[in-house]
Amino acid sequence: MKRSSTVFLKAVILLIGIGVVTGMILFPQIEGRNANSDLVSIYLRDPLLAYTYIASIPFFVALYQAFRMLGYIEQKKAFSQSSVRALRNIKYCAIVLIGFIVAGEAFIILGGEGDRAGIVALGIYTTFASIVIATAAAIFERLLQNAVDLKSEHDLTI
Repeated sequence: MKRSSTVFLKAVILLIGIGVVTGMILFPQIEGRNANSDLVSIYLRDPLLAYTYIASIPFFVALYQAFRMLGYIEQKKAFSQSSVRALRNIKYCAIVLIGFIVAGEAFIILGGEGDRAGIVALGIYTTFASIVIATAAAIFERLLQNAVDLKSEHDLTI
């Protein structure tokens, strides 16, 4: 893989992270019921917002692992045990994120008031995306582990 491709993908990962952090900071201040509140009362009035911030930790860990994976590719260490671990961590982060989303959806459905259709639909979409990411990471992890095993076997033969 060319260095320019990995640099571009790293830039995309950074932009995604910056965009998500910006949205997480700005959205509560412009959202309907918190529009005229100060920062302290926004977070005291809405415990689901704090839950969302805690649930975002696996997302950012997965972004960091993807960034590290691109670093391994740049260093010509794509077929190494470190790359397999990075993919495994991405898979685990996606699974944990699915758990957070399902728990949040259950809380909203069981205890929410008013119209919940939009947030439930958003939860379904993000759960589906996380399932796709976890599945792809598991497949790539298995393929990469097989390649690493073959490479180490080949190195021992020579």
